Amino acid sequence: MVAVGGDGTVNEVASGLVGTGCQLAVVPRGTGVDFGRTYGIPTRFDDAVRVALEGATREIDAGRVGFRAWSGESGEAWFVNVAGVGMSGAVAKRTNESSKALGGKASYLWSTLAVFARWQNTEVHVQVDGEERSGRMHEVVVANGRYLAGGMKMCPEASPDDGLFDVLVIGDVTKADLVRTLPKIYRGTHLPHPKAELLRGATVSVESDDALPIQLDGEQPGTTPVRFEVVPRALRLRVPG
Repeated sequence: MVAVGGDGTVNEVASGLVGTGCQLAVVPRGTGVDFGRTYGIPTRFDDAVRVALEGATREIDAGRVGFRAWSGESGEAWFVNVAGVGMSGAVAKRTNESSKALGGKASYLWSTLAVFARWQNTEVHVQVDGEERSGRMHEVVVANGRYLAGGMKMCPEASPDDGLFDVLVIGDVTKADLVRTLPKIYRGTHLPHPKAELLRGATVSVESDDALPIQLDGEQPGTTPVRFEVVPRALRLRVPG
């Protein structure tokens, strides 16, 4: 099955293929195209088609997510790249509602700066395989892949087939922190950071005093409380040989 589009398209197609054994190939044609960066899937059309036809097969993990849908009912969905709880959900919503005429990286960067100008950190409780963290937080990133938001290398050591999420807990950062750190995020050199902690685990639960938006591969289906669970090697993906 070939998904031609951005990360939202990949998410929908991959969600239908999880556990079926059918191979997924990706021809990147969207805003962020972050999913393919981890695997080196080319963005040039002819090269991407060649990988789809002749590439190697890699089995990767997927994330099963339970959350509160916008209707107030319980929802369930999948993600295969990166999920987030907090500001990234609001950034994803703003980006998806914009024209994206500036291109993927610029659109996400503009949305990030616009949302962060009004964003208020809140009390959050996180549990990762029994380890607990609580306090005022800006974001909880749950990563299977390494990139999000148009090329931010948020979790530079994430491995999509190790049976674990990389969980980046971002604490009570300020606007000055963002200005200093943002260029490093694109290079993947922002860690370690005094206001962030990297954990690894197969299950992640996030609760908050105020309902926080979540994003799954750039899509925004609902809010906290939310639970993430790794399903190891659930998807077969065509990658460069």
